[in-house]
Amino acid sequence: MAVVSTPLPDDLDALKAIIMAQQVEIVRLSASERAYDALVQSLKIRIARLQKQKFGASSEKIEREIEQLELLLEDVEIAIAAADTAPEADEQAGGEAVPSPRRRRGKPRVSETTPRERIVLDPGESCPACGGPLRLVGEDVAEILEFIAAKLKVVETARLKKSCRQCETIVQPEAPSRPVPRGMAGPGLLAHILVSKFDDHLPLYRQSEILARQGVEIPRSTLIDWCGQAVAVLRPLVALIRHEVTGSDHLHADDTPIQVLDPRLRQIGKPRGVKEGRIWTYLRDPRPWGGSDPPAVAYWFSPDRKGINPQTHLANFSGILQADAYAGFKELYRPDARGAVRVREAACWAHLRRDFHDVWKGSGSALAKEALDQIGALYDIERRITGRPAEQRLAIREAESRPRVEAFHAWCGVQLARIPGKGELAKAIRYALNRWPALTLFLEDGRVAIDNNAAERAVRPVCIGRKNYLFAGSDAGGENIADAMTIVESAKLSGLNPHDYLADVLARINDHKINRLHELLPWNWQPMTDLHKQAA
Repeated sequence: MAVVSTPLPDDLDALKAIIMAQQVEIVRLSASERAYDALVQSLKIRIARLQKQKFGASSEKIEREIEQLELLLEDVEIAIAAADTAPEADEQAGGEAVPSPRRRRGKPRVSETTPRERIVLDPGESCPACGGPLRLVGEDVAEILEFIAAKLKVVETARLKKSCRQCETIVQPEAPSRPVPRGMAGPGLLAHILVSKFDDHLPLYRQSEILARQGVEIPRSTLIDWCGQAVAVLRPLVALIRHEVTGSDHLHADDTPIQVLDPRLRQIGKPRGVKEGRIWTYLRDPRPWGGSDPPAVAYWFSPDRKGINPQTHLANFSGILQADAYAGFKELYRPDARGAVRVREAACWAHLRRDFHDVWKGSGSALAKEALDQIGALYDIERRITGRPAEQRLAIREAESRPRVEAFHAWCGVQLARIPGKGELAKAIRYALNRWPALTLFLEDGRVAIDNNAAERAVRPVCIGRKNYLFAGSDAGGENIADAMTIVESAKLSGLNPHDYLADVLARINDHKINRLHELLPWNWQPMTDLHKQAA
């Protein structure tokens, strides 16, 4: 576009007036430019967040693409291994196998409880060369790992009926109790079904196909009944785990959506008939600070995300709750009529860090990178003190973390006064300043973690599971998922094999005294075989 020049006046005062007007216009345009830049950066960051979080279909598409690439990489590596004609191992003196240098692989780690079978190859008693007697000078031992396929078997229990020859009384032993009344499934099979579905995330129709290959065709409808009835049998134990978890004085909390089938929605014009429920997670894990309580986790299902749900779950909880900034938790933090606070809030630095990270990734902001570096220094300290007693953690935080936290607080105040108030960086800083007491609670109590990542790890199995079973069939189905996850994940936190634990508990729970149910909690459990050994 051509620039039209206008003649300038010769009067000095008029020229000064023009210059002053132009300076004012430059200032106005500069301010507008900065405002537009802030708006553009804000929109870019919000778009990135929406693409990552809001649009589930897109993120799932990306995840599926990653999974496909991983499968492709696996196939290529298998092809390379199949084409490798180099000797697998060269037998050296002493019989030790030296792996081929062309391909490196990790050695399997075998548990000490894995059964072992010893095969001895004996050359005989006489020398094949001269016939002289042989004496033992040593042995070379090589190990291979073998797989024994799972098998189904039918256990027949015959109760003999006998009559007295004198009084004709009929005598017969009582029938042993079954995990599922009138059900054909034994405790081991029920445990296999539950673990396959809720830990290995294998849908029941796939389990039906696998069992059919082993010679037993079990309809999916029957598996559904067995699965639900087994969860119902375990429900008193689940309730006890939840009671134990919420009786703690320090919890991590989180929630995640789950699709729930609701046919009523089709009647109001929603053809899919699916609504969004929630799975709530509450974790007790004192291992980072060497606490004596065993780790455990409790899950709850709710058909919505209203604040009344966590308020009901934690009605009897008193202590420190580490969670995100969900508004439904706020009622728990309010003081009562006497001013006493029942639940103290501990915020999550990982959530704060993500806000700065989004700004940095979206705009390359040097200030956001500086904030990330400061927060990273705090995490470096936390990695060093993980597993130490709470008193030591608190002392190190007081000496090393507190000065850095106070410096970060001052930095936030200075930068907030310099940057556009409506930008995403300003929002991240205001989030930190507004939640400062909750963010700094970890400096007052050595038990408190710097973030809520423990709860996010606890909720991850639900996220994996929903990719396989797509949705819960009803609200009752969502409750079954929460019940099963509570007992399976708590068993894993206690270092147990969930199948062995559930098989033993399902075999015993119907005959177990209700006032001794705590003996079957994962952290108190002893296998029946061990109890028999102790009795002997």
